[in-house]
Amino acid sequence: MGAFSFLNKEIAIDLGTANTVIIYNDKVVVDEPSIVAIQRDTKKIIAVGKKAMMMHGKTHENIKTIRPLRDGVIADFQAAEHMMREMIKMINFKNTFFPPSLKMVICIPSGITEVEERAVKDSAEQAGAKEVRLIHEPMAAAIGIGIDVLEPTGNMIIDIGGGTSEIAVIALGGIVNNKSIRIAGDDFNADIEEYMRKQHNIIVGERSAERIKIEVGAAIPQLDNPPEDFAVQGRDMLSGIPKEIKVSYSEIAHCLDKSIMKIETAVLNALELTPPELAADIFRTGIYLTGGGALLRGLDKRLAAKTKLPIHVAEDPLRAVARGTGIALKNFDRFTFLIK
Repeated sequence: MGAFSFLNKEIAIDLGTANTVIIYNDKVVVDEPSIVAIQRDTKKIIAVGKKAMMMHGKTHENIKTIRPLRDGVIADFQAAEHMMREMIKMINFKNTFFPPSLKMVICIPSGITEVEERAVKDSAEQAGAKEVRLIHEPMAAAIGIGIDVLEPTGNMIIDIGGGTSEIAVIALGGIVNNKSIRIAGDDFNADIEEYMRKQHNIIVGERSAERIKIEVGAAIPQLDNPPEDFAVQGRDMLSGIPKEIKVSYSEIAHCLDKSIMKIETAVLNALELTPPELAADIFRTGIYLTGGGALLRGLDKRLAAKTKLPIHVAEDPLRAVARGTGIALKNFDRFTFLIK
């Protein structure tokens, strides 16, 4: 331990397309939407996270909102760096007069390329990290929901985030096979926007589509405890005047059907490629569902009907990946070979 070891801080980051979660000292210290608002002429950052999300879709020509991540990878390098820097500033590092030396573990999609991996590392280093390690999202999700990933037992994880859906079979601390598809929460929002336009002649923004998904989103048209119809406000395509309509969960289930079918196909493909001994384990243990997509009503039932396997929805699925990243950081020596 050096004299300045108190300046070394370890943080775990779930750098998601929709939300960024930072864990420090086993606590979630930052949980913000992955978005920044920038002034066009000066390139100055005006807001990050929740404040920037409130501006999204409501800006004038001198302000633009940017989501730095698309499909689970960095699409805007500078915006990602600014976002990480500002979110790290939100952490209350006690007893530090000097900027701390940061060691970060960041989770990434399993289907990421080396170039995209490099972009994540570079952004983190530009944001002030002295050491950056990466862990794959399905592995982090498995650790986060309490699975012992080092055991010689097969476990299947489906992590549906904002930009990607990760489907992986894990055993002996490694990913045996995986499918990473770029169909996830953002695509559900786009489906809802398109449906409202075609079916109801009403234009809604990305934020409204997200709200519809949360309030009345469903994967199956018949639910045991259906939510009430939701009032949606938007612009009438014919008259241009704002109007309100009501939508039901069965309508949204119908409009999300195609995207969910693509996720089902990817799950079946992953099961086809699973070695027989691990397939036997999965038959006994079932499939674990994590990520924001796990909150979609009836998705577990739909996947169970398709795969004929038990589906377990994780407790607090939104933070499962972040929790796992935090545990991997804390038990660094135990999980060294999982972190690159």
